[in-house]
Amino acid sequence: MTEIDLAVIGLGYVGMPLAKEAVAAGLKVVGVDVDPAKVDALMAGQSYIDDLTEADLEHMLSNGFSATLDEAILAESSTIVICVPTPLDEDHRPDLSAVESASKAVARNLREGTLVVLESTTWPGTTDELVRPLLESSGLAAGEGFHLAFSPERIDPGNPKYGLRNTPKVVGGYTTACRDRATAFYGRFVEQVVPVSSTREAEMAKLLENTYRHVNIALVNEMAIFCDELGVDLWEAIEAAATKPFGFHKFLPGPGVGGHCIPVDPSYLSYTVRKLGYPFRFVELAQEINERMPSYVVARVQRLLNRHKKAVNGARVVMLGVTYKPDIADERETPALPVARALLELGADLTYADPHVKEWSVDGTPVRREEDLAEAVAGADVTVLLQQHAAFDLGTVEAKARLVLDTRGVLTEGERVERL
Repeated sequence: MTEIDLAVIGLGYVGMPLAKEAVAAGLKVVGVDVDPAKVDALMAGQSYIDDLTEADLEHMLSNGFSATLDEAILAESSTIVICVPTPLDEDHRPDLSAVESASKAVARNLREGTLVVLESTTWPGTTDELVRPLLESSGLAAGEGFHLAFSPERIDPGNPKYGLRNTPKVVGGYTTACRDRATAFYGRFVEQVVPVSSTREAEMAKLLENTYRHVNIALVNEMAIFCDELGVDLWEAIEAAATKPFGFHKFLPGPGVGGHCIPVDPSYLSYTVRKLGYPFRFVELAQEINERMPSYVVARVQRLLNRHKKAVNGARVVMLGVTYKPDIADERETPALPVARALLELGADLTYADPHVKEWSVDGTPVRREEDLAEAVAGADVTVLLQQHAAFDLGTVEAKARLVLDTRGVLTEGERVERL
């Protein structure tokens, strides 16, 4: 009989919240990763995840959790969940190399009766067409020798209301028995499990969720560009539209999209559709619009400075908030990076302020961090508010800054403050 209830492969923003909830439910959990630094940090009680405090980690360790580089531990686990990254490569195509490597590691250690679940976001068909054959190289057949399922992660870093436990969990199995086994497993620590017909429906559900957000964000981003030229306050129009109690969901413009889902997941869906021989026009247009927003922000900075007879070249520019969402340290796919890159290319004297990011660089070039918000904005020719961290005193920004471009619509527009 196996001693380990759950082995989590990939100890990042998806894997660690899963491990945390499983431990809290009384399961014996082990984490497996290829990064020695992550394993060493976890075993030393040091968390690198926003949603995992060191007190949380201490509780996990005291209740039997451990992290290891040794894949052999998988052979002792009754359930194995793969939570590895699925980024895009340089050509914006899905990069499933980490999923392939993890699946091969599982195959080398797979035992009869084990439940294997893929949680990494991917294109519909991956679990069946890519993961299943790799696992079956073990000599065991999916649905007979072992159970196979897909359950998309729905982690929202920094969300104080919804975590893994109270966010419904979609589960699709290779067979009905596989689905039932995975449903029962997640039911041990997730309040609501939503079973679907197969792994493909579960894979598509994740892509649909984030493509919906991607397209709607692109809509308001494009509206922000032409509303500025029309002299319309889009922020006020959005708030007015949001008073309608049905048929409208509020999305807000911004300097671009970031994180591990919105900039990446729709490309997985577009890739799948293109394999059928035609483009997914909605997604590709949304991608084009959202990817141009950092350039638009820089153009607005140029315009703001020009109105006050200043050039970007040599201007002191401070960027407030370089993470992809407020009140976390996650910098993945942050739009702050292309904004900063363009400003540096134009010759700006660039600094940043962010209470969650102690060091930051652009293409290997360190950017100086401002410690004092009031001094930073008072000394800059222009302040660019990219992320509205709660730690930022917005009143200080409005009172002290010479010029401000507010990309989040949280400041009062006036002579010195422009909103996107």
